[in-house]
Amino acid sequence: MNAFEQALDWLGQPNRWSWTDPAGLPYRTLEHLGFSALSLVIAAALAVPPALVLAHYRRGAFLASSAVNIGRAIPSFGLIILFWYLASRWEVDTSFWPLLLALVALALPPLFTNTYAGVVSLEPEAVDAARGIGHTEGQIMLRIELPLALPVVLAGARVAFLQLVATVAIGAIVNDGGGLGRFIVDGFAQGAGGYGEILAGGLAVIVLALVCEGVFALLERFAVPRGLTSSRRETLSTRPA
Repeated sequence: MNAFEQALDWLGQPNRWSWTDPAGLPYRTLEHLGFSALSLVIAAALAVPPALVLAHYRRGAFLASSAVNIGRAIPSFGLIILFWYLASRWEVDTSFWPLLLALVALALPPLFTNTYAGVVSLEPEAVDAARGIGHTEGQIMLRIELPLALPVVLAGARVAFLQLVATVAIGAIVNDGGGLGRFIVDGFAQGAGGYGEILAGGLAVIVLALVCEGVFALLERFAVPRGLTSSRRETLSTRPA
């Protein structure tokens, strides 16, 4: 029996489609999404506010450009192992915190960089007009700059979330839950008899990533504020991180 036949046989087992059984794909998918979403929310809370403030006052350009390079240079697996080692030395729960901290660290650079880029790319006339009618600097940032930069911010969130989805899968090595990566790790533990589970788990991660990509693409499409020209919409949505 080859790997594809093993995968079909594995997928044909009734408990693989359970929402309550940890051996089920729906159960592990929700677990996978939950861990990814939690990490994204924490990273956004840490990255977006300072990036918004720095971009508003046109400070921190070097920090924003450095964040891109740092984000590309950091190896996901290396971060997970580093935090796992530190957690084990400090006698902290190694099945949760190492993966969460690694995921948050990976999501920070694209969120920070895209928020900064989205705000500094805005036309100054909108900000000057808001300032002229009496808006405070805080109101300008929250009511003018952030909504207009939202498509670029969401583009950064999309990049971050897809990276998180991929990293949660390999994080199953140190995480008891592990999401869909649990199937891959368990499959490797079985040797040749686990090839079907490995293949099914890998395909499930790919499908989940593609679905998330489509959802974020729709969010970016509908996040463009009314009144923006089509050319401006295209500029915002395609600006590189």
